[in-house]
Parts: sequence; C-alpha cells; structure tokens
Amino acid sequence: MFVQKVVSESKDTSEVTLYDITIENSSKKSGSLDESENESDNETDNESDNESNEDSEVDENIKFESDDVFTSERTFDFISDMQIGWNLGNALDANNNGVSSETAWGNPKITQTLLTKVKEAGFQVVRIPITWLGHIGNAPNYTIEESFLDRVSEVVGYAKNAGLKAIINIHHDGADSAHWLNIKDAATNSTINTAVKNQLYSMWTQIAKKFPNSEDYLIFETMNEIHDGGWGWGTNRNDGGKQYNTLNEWNKICVDAIRNTGAKNFISIPGYVTDPTLTMDYLVLPNDELNKLFVTVHFYEPDAFTLKAIVPKWGKTVPESELKYDNPYEEGTLILSGEEAIDSMYKKLNTKYIRNGIPVLVSECGATHQAGYENYRRYYTEYMVKSAHNNGLVPILWDNGSSGSGRESSGLFDRRNGEIYSHAKTIVEAAIKAATTEYSEIELP
Repeated sequence: MFVQKVVSESKDTSEVTLYDITIENSSKKSGSLDESENESDNETDNESDNESNEDSEVDENIKFESDDVFTSERTFDFISDMQIGWNLGNALDANNNGVSSETAWGNPKITQTLLTKVKEAGFQVVRIPITWLGHIGNAPNYTIEESFLDRVSEVVGYAKNAGLKAIINIHHDGADSAHWLNIKDAATNSTINTAVKNQLYSMWTQIAKKFPNSEDYLIFETMNEIHDGGWGWGTNRNDGGKQYNTLNEWNKICVDAIRNTGAKNFISIPGYVTDPTLTMDYLVLPNDELNKLFVTVHFYEPDAFTLKAIVPKWGKTVPESELKYDNPYEEGTLILSGEEAIDSMYKKLNTKYIRNGIPVLVSECGATHQAGYENYRRYYTEYMVKSAHNNGLVPILWDNGSSGSGRESSGLFDRRNGEIYSHAKTIVEAAIKAATTEYSEIELP
C-alpha cells in the first residue's frame, strides 16, 4: 500500500467526461517518456539486455483474429459490470522468511463460501494478490511449484463459480526491492535486470498457460507496488528516470510473455509504486496487439486517516483543529486532505486515461477501522467510491482480514465464514450503493 506524502490538491470543478474517443491500436503511449527512452540507461554492457528483449518479441507463430482486437468501446463494455471490487488481501500474498503461505499472516484458508458471500454482498470483481516467493525454481526455467499454482487456480475457480471476475498478480515478490523483483539494483545493473526480465517472462508464461480460455473472467496484473524501498521518495527521484524506465521494460516483458502463449486476457499495468501521480508522469504503456490493457493505481489519501489511524475523523464537517497531526517527515503539523483531493486526483486520472479509452483500476483503496468512528469511515468510503464512479474508475476496496481497530485494520469480511464484520456492514453497503446507484447527496457523518 502506497503511503501518500502529498496532502493537498486543488479542486477542478470542470465537467467530467468518461471517454469520448476510440483507440484502434495500442501504440498510443501514456506518460511523459518517449518510446526511445524506454530502455534503462545502465552503465554496464547491454548485450545481455538486448538478448533478453529479443526473446520477448511477439511470437509470430501466435496468430490472433481481427475480432480479438478490442476497441475502447468493447473494453468499457467488459468493465461495465466491474463497478466495485474487493481485495482478498493477506492470504495468498502472505509470506514469512522468503516463503509465501496462505495462512502465514493469520487468515484461514480461502473457501468457496467466502467468495460466494463477497458476490452476494454486491461486489463484482475480486483481486487476488499472490506472492510466489519460495515456490519458484532456479534459472533458467524458474519453474513454479505445481501444487502452489494448482492452489492459485483453485481459488480463481472459487471466484468464477461465485460469478466474480478475478485479478491475479505478482505481489510481494517486489516488496521494497528486498527479493528477486528488485528494481533498485536492476535499474543500475544490466545483468540483474536481464535476470529479472527472464524470470518475469518465464513466470507469466507459466501463469498464462495455467488459465487457457479465461479471458472472459480473469485479468492479469503484471506486478504490485514496485519501488526501491522509499515508497516513491527514494532514488527514483534523482536517478534520471532509470527506475521508471526499468519498470516500463518489465511491463513490456510481461505483456509479451502473456500474449506469446496466445492468451487474450486483459492485462493491468502498474506505474511506479502504483502512485497515481508517478503513474501519470512516467508510465509508458507497452504495445499490445489486442489493445486490452488497463492502468492500475492505488489510492489511500490521506494515509494518516486511511492507513495509520493517526486521525479518527475525516471530511468537511470536521473542525480543522481536529484534522491536524504531527508531520512525520519534518517539524510542524499537517492537515488531512479532504474531499477536494479525492475529486482532483480522480479527475486527473479520468483526463489522462479514461478520456483516451484506457480503463483505470484503483486496485487498492479504502480506510482502516477505528472503533467509535465508523461513520467517518463510512463517509470516506462512500465519498471516495462515488468520486471514482463519477470519473469512470473501478475502485477495489482493500481488505486484509483484520477484525481489529487501528492501524491497517482494514477487514470487511470474516474469512472464517464469509460474513461481513458487524462494524463493517455500513461500509460495505455504502460502497456498493456509491458504485452502482446514481445519486448526488451523501449523508454526512
């Protein structure tokens, strides 16, 4: 989850347009980097990089039909029943000591009952974060452990059986550049970068082949929050774009790997640390001959309320004195950003992507539970989801299974039986209503 450091935005009150043009091919780029800049400016010899890139070119033996290529109209038709989503967090992404395990962080094993209850509550898509650490063989094949891949397939099957679309990814393998998906070192060392790209290519080839003919219900998200350990405030700020370029290369490798299996699934592409601003500024969408790409971002602003539980109240009805908190970065105090910051950011994403025919998934968002202040969490969730809906974005609420109160206690569903936690019922109801119903007045806390 990205920790927002910027705490205020100006409100743009101009009219919102969802999308008004059709993109017939995916050569259109988003971001400020030219295509010619999409290679890392590594100081070491790039011959091994060139070899890896050649291996990832589109396989001419894979032939897609003209009907497989999507226009923006068909794309938005696909997501028309993806108005609101839910994260199955801290489950298949949980890990300890470099090995992922479904129950490592205290949640029980995933069941069909849970996914069925999520669907019955009104959610339409489930994001299933997956950490693959400890289940990957050595180079050059990087073979994924069969039993683990089978379990992933089983859980995806639960979602399909429940009538949910599903999203799977490579999740904490890239956490803080602490494991093999290490952008900090890959951005400055071509040998490491080549190894990472080869592994990404191999893994996404295996994952895509595991799910043949799944394009109607399964979305592939290439990676999660890729960063160097600084959460967007590290070396990426002064390395001349090396990390941004490297991530663009990685996304291209993933798309090529998936398409070279013949898979027709939509592919969701993250920018740096999934931060909306860094994504808009530096993400270069790779070419996709099927034109079936989404952009994915995360939104937890203001994190002093949504994640850290430093401030229990939020919104325009709260006196400014109750919205102040100590600045964690330097002396002084900050004031929680409010409704305008949400509207401003979502409007920018609409302008950058939706108006250009590219869907945006806000694939993590929401607020932690703070006991006694549930109505502020309800109001924030409803306002945030309604703003996403108004701007044509797909919000996917973060749920880590926690039933507690305080920092990162984001649970909505009891994983043991699939029931909504009593303190979260108004949150779920408000989110579903905001995403699926047209109305303008939101009840204040």
